[in-house]
Amino acid sequence: MSRPLFSLDNRLALCAEYVQKGAAVADIGTDHGYLPVWLAKTGKIHHAIAADINPLPLEHGLATIKKYHAEDMVETRLSDGLQAINPQEADNIIIAGMGGELIAAIIHKASWLQDNTKTLILQPMSRSHLLREYLYKNGFDIVKERAVKADGRLYSVMVATYTGAVTTGIEVKSYIGKLSPKKQPLDKAYIENKISALSRKAHGIALSGDVNMTATLQKIIKELKEAAK
Repeated sequence: MSRPLFSLDNRLALCAEYVQKGAAVADIGTDHGYLPVWLAKTGKIHHAIAADINPLPLEHGLATIKKYHAEDMVETRLSDGLQAINPQEADNIIIAGMGGELIAAIIHKASWLQDNTKTLILQPMSRSHLLREYLYKNGFDIVKERAVKADGRLYSVMVATYTGAVTTGIEVKSYIGKLSPKKQPLDKAYIENKISALSRKAHGIALSGDVNMTATLQKIIKELKEAAK
């Protein structure tokens, strides 16, 4: 008798929504393997690699795979980022639950992601603007993005693909990406949180006497406020 399937939290559920039907998935930093197992058992994908840099999360992931009888569709792999993943093994790459800088570093080390057939589903826990900045400066485009609330906090989930075109003028764009604050209430709340954080930062920098940086931040804040109206 099969076990009832668990539910994903809002953050992982949005990642799952963005996965393409029939995809081959690499879930980087899989932890307990919930996302790839859920994708497999709901019939959305045909195969997944649940990867992590540490053995213990992979043990937890393997336990989840066995518990829900997903061994034929999900495998575990010890991997530092994408280093142990072969390009032909995955067309949808999920990197969720890490800081934006770490996600950018993982992407940077995997040159095979510079391929427009690869879809990146990214969910930074912090410093999301640095991840967007990296993507825009390195030939990736963010094709869709939404904010989501989980455990009382707002996060962003974005889908990116490689185009080879470098995006310029990204000071404000690195904070907004493809969010739609005029249409989506959570996107608006997410941007408002960023405005508050930047306002606090600008105040501190102003007290330190850095006039140029203060002016730069105030300009970004002004444009973000316009976008969120």
